[in-house]
Formats: sequence, C-alpha cells, structure tokens
Amino acid sequence: MRLTRFTDVALRVLMRLAVAETDLPTTREVASTMEVPYTHTAKVVAKLQHLGLIEARRGRGGGLALTAAGRAASVGGVVRELEGAGDVVDCEGTTPCPLRGACLLRGALRRAQDAFFATLDPLTVNDLVAAPTGPLLLGISTGAPGRAEGP
Repeated sequence: MRLTRFTDVALRVLMRLAVAETDLPTTREVASTMEVPYTHTAKVVAKLQHLGLIEARRGRGGGLALTAAGRAASVGGVVRELEGAGDVVDCEGTTPCPLRGACLLRGALRRAQDAFFATLDPLTVNDLVAAPTGPLLLGISTGAPGRAEGP
C-alpha cells in the first residue's frame, strides 16, 4: 500500500506539532521545516483542523497546536481517515475485473491491508516523536526561517 502525498504531509505536520513545546509554529514555518509547499501544507492543516487533531490560532501569538485528541490519535485511524478504508484495488470499477468472482488476489490484498492498519493502529502521534525522531524534529525546527503572518 502506498500513502498519498497528502497523508504523508499530514503525518509530518502532526509529528512536528507534537514536539512544539511552547512555540506555536505557523503553517508557513511547518511547511518550511518539512520542506513541503505552503499551499499543500495549508490544505493539510485545514483538514487536520476539521478532524479536531490540531487547532490554528490567528494573530499575534497565534500558530498551530496539536490538540489532546491529536496527540493521542491512532496513526492507523489518521491514515484510514485520510486515505479511506477502501480496497487496495478496485475490482468493481467502471470496467469490472472479469476475475472478481473467483479471484484469490483480492482476498490476499485485503488481508495485507488489514495487517498494514493493524501495525499502525496501536501507534499514537506521540509515539512517533519518541527519540530519535523528536530531538531531530526539534533540531530542524529551530533552523526554520522567522515567523510569517497567519497560522
């Protein structure tokens, strides 16, 4: 299974915010630190805010913060929410697969997908920033350029 770029960026944003101690980084700072285009990061931030995983504060002293729900969120749950829990392959699409009635591949792929999520489910966002990742994130975050306007 391959994650979309959107989900990859979302997980990196959550990880960056999980190590934010007292500073509230802006969307622009997070984008810069994670080396992702600002516009893409802004869309991710909007989705994560909609899911209740982060909050964005505008104005002086504003920025992005991970919510308690975001800190404790299951990585598997976040990935399912962003990727959807559909099958790895679409056997019933516009042109249904002629093998769909007797195909063993579909079941094997479904079991593999279930195993993928089972591996991610017990992990929380907080778990992802344990050493050595957390200290590395803090190190690269301090090298980010100055604060820009807006969350």
